[in-house]
Amino acid sequence: MATPHNEAQTGDIAKIVLMPGDPLRAKLIAETYLEDAVCYNTVRNMLGYTGSYKGKRISVQSSGMGVPSMGIYSMELYRDYDVDTIIRVGSAGAISDSLSMGDVVIGMGLCTDSAYVSQYDLPGTYTPVADFGLVKLASEIMEERGVSYQTGVILTSDLFYTDEKDAVAKWKKMNVLCVEMESLALYCNAVRLGKKALTMLTISDLPLRGEAMGADERRTSFTVMLEAALRLAEKADV
Repeated sequence: MATPHNEAQTGDIAKIVLMPGDPLRAKLIAETYLEDAVCYNTVRNMLGYTGSYKGKRISVQSSGMGVPSMGIYSMELYRDYDVDTIIRVGSAGAISDSLSMGDVVIGMGLCTDSAYVSQYDLPGTYTPVADFGLVKLASEIMEERGVSYQTGVILTSDLFYTDEKDAVAKWKKMNVLCVEMESLALYCNAVRLGKKALTMLTISDLPLRGEAMGADERRTSFTVMLEAALRLAEKADV
């Protein structure tokens, strides 16, 4: 039962999925951490793998960049492959001065400049949030591992490049921690379909200071976050 974007068959994908944006990061996670990992998708090079981590069956699927791409892949995982839980593991640019390069952020709730929520024709403004059980468990794991992390509100933006130079800085006054480009679609799809979602981010950019990791460093240096996310997937009630 392939979809237009995923060639996996029924049963190929686990109930819980780690979801990086970068296909090569998905490959790295599978080859580094999963036992007996099998690649179930190569369509558009959006790689997906299923294997086991400490006896727990787990899949890793890349989402690509931006709300539309995450909207497609998370929807198909939840709806067509009966996935229960998706944990996004990605990168973000810090907005809060309290964050440093390499810190981890757990996205409890989010704000956005995207129009994705308009499809629901709601008579007001909807605020997507993560599954509380996953937030609680992820926070406990961070504490146990002594990881430098924060939990709070993140920004999902459709714009990586913009004419408005102060766009990101304006969110600082509302204590928004960081900016990324995918979580809105993930959280909305999860709520709409009665599923679970959580975003975990590593700070890879300090846009207000003009600092950033290189592409290779982004792909390979998120070990702390990835190992915490794998522990979360192992312990999650799925």
